[in-house]
Amino acid sequence: MSIDVNNESGTQVDERAILDIARYALARMRIHPLSELSVIVVDAEAMEQLHIQWMDLPGPTDVMSFPMDELRPPAKDDEEPPQGLLGDIVLCPEVATRQGQEAPTGHSMDEELQLLTVHGVLHLLGYDHEEPDEKAEMFSLQAAIVDGWRAEQGLTGPSPAPTVS
Repeated sequence: MSIDVNNESGTQVDERAILDIARYALARMRIHPLSELSVIVVDAEAMEQLHIQWMDLPGPTDVMSFPMDELRPPAKDDEEPPQGLLGDIVLCPEVATRQGQEAPTGHSMDEELQLLTVHGVLHLLGYDHEEPDEKAEMFSLQAAIVDGWRAEQGLTGPSPAPTVS
């Protein structure tokens, strides 16, 4: 997996954890190991500009995904996954900090960024949460991936509750 993490936000973030959880999520979803992903961490002003430009919505948001080759997980276990460019995930640590503090269990900015990274990966793979059944599927898968990664890392305590909408 070729994953680039580029922090343009001016905020100290755990780039290694973002890279690791993205790699874990893509492996768990059985994405071709030669596929490429870019994760960009930006400040609230840059995120607000992207949010207005691409979604026509005011204010900064937590995560945005920009798919390229529209890769999807293989439908069958024995099916060979295609390789390609997944696209870009853009994260905003300022929004992540606020959301982590407001979450029912409360968690750190880095934990929220890890959750948002998985959320962004799932969006790149075609998952959505507009409809209740889609939301249930996506958020269940997101929780399973975050929990699996946390267990693999030996992290204890509750996983961050989903705060993305």
